[in-house]
Amino acid sequence: MKVGLISLGCDKNRIDSEIILNNIKSDINFEIVNNPKTAEIIIVNTCGFIESSKEESINTILEMNEYKKNCNCKVLVVTGCLSQRYGKELLELIPEIDIIQGVNDYDKLTDSIINFINKNNINVELCNFSNSNINEGGRVLTTPQYTAYIRIAEGCNNFCTYCIIPKIRGKYRSRKFENIIEEAKVLAENGVKEIIIVAQDTTMYGIDLYNRKRLHELLEEISLIESIKWIRVMYCYPEEIYDDLINTISSNSKICKYLDIPIQHISDRILKRMGRKGRKKLISYTIEKLRHKIKDICLRTTLIVGFPGETEEDFDELKDFVKNTKFDKLGVFKYSQEEDTPASVMENQIDEKIKTKRYDELMALQQGISTDINMKKIGNTYDVIVEGYKNKKWFGRSYEMCPEIDGTVYFKSNDDLIIGSIINVEIEDSMEYDLLGVVCYESC
Repeated sequence: MKVGLISLGCDKNRIDSEIILNNIKSDINFEIVNNPKTAEIIIVNTCGFIESSKEESINTILEMNEYKKNCNCKVLVVTGCLSQRYGKELLELIPEIDIIQGVNDYDKLTDSIINFINKNNINVELCNFSNSNINEGGRVLTTPQYTAYIRIAEGCNNFCTYCIIPKIRGKYRSRKFENIIEEAKVLAENGVKEIIIVAQDTTMYGIDLYNRKRLHELLEEISLIESIKWIRVMYCYPEEIYDDLINTISSNSKICKYLDIPIQHISDRILKRMGRKGRKKLISYTIEKLRHKIKDICLRTTLIVGFPGETEEDFDELKDFVKNTKFDKLGVFKYSQEEDTPASVMENQIDEKIKTKRYDELMALQQGISTDINMKKIGNTYDVIVEGYKNKKWFGRSYEMCPEIDGTVYFKSNDDLIIGSIINVEIEDSMEYDLLGVVCYESC
């Protein structure tokens, strides 16, 4: 039977989808297709993190349900964070769903589909939800061949008051060191040059299995794989960044001088209400230390505006911090009131119009900062990974750019280039988030 999959949400969810696709590909009963109109089985891997992602997931399920009515689809499967969180409610809302599965049981999915089909479509197959194991195994990459994500841990122990992830994904649990290295080697053998390390909190890797933080050791070991050229680290909690990690990033040429450090806010009062461990003094010290120890480091962060009880004074403090700190990359979320989280029942919930106003102010501020930072790059030369050709220009990313969330380098070349190759580009002009340049010479 022909199977199509729609993956929603974060890069961790993408990895789950790639594992699902590999399990399907390995089963002789199934064939993967890209067009939902031809699919007999449609799988929607959902996100349930915030209100907007829940809406997107439900709308996608409803859209795919139309293919049951009008096309070839005979089985509609819903999995992922939304189904983990609202399995029974989803079945009541959309009874046409045939199979519902939570997270971390993806190894059972193909059997669930076969069992459902053999029962002549009589019963809904509601898989047991579990948050104890970790999804591992082969993957069918949905990223370009030269780039892949590696998840080094599952779950989270931070229990921020606004976040539902620990209840959906369970407690923090690291993958075995040797399993991660083996996965990196397999990816490299298949043409991957850029490894992007992800988890809910990458800085805590190893603490549960080995009683010590081992992210720096993991990065060093991956860097020994010859064909891996770039290693990028995401989701480092600033209060957990440690000296060995800083020194490793600084000294290892394969590790991108790029860190994603989600701070969420800077007002100590709001950080405490959020349940965050770090405070302004520690966050400021960590940023200063990173910039001092790691030459040309690019720092990305994410912020939340409109958290319950956020006053104008708290927001002004946040704006001043952004203005003075000048993050290279910055994303902003409006607080989403998620049920079953402590923040959802806090007093002084912020009006949506105020959230939007604060969001717009921060994004406008960051746009100006980003413009100034990019202008200073004119005349500099960067290694750029080639991603494609469009509108008479090649495009790609420098070490400062993570796929899909940061900017792009557009550049001219008189030669045909190989997608996935890494070349030298001299920057000639800049925009708010993107850079314009010309190829100098091929570096690798």
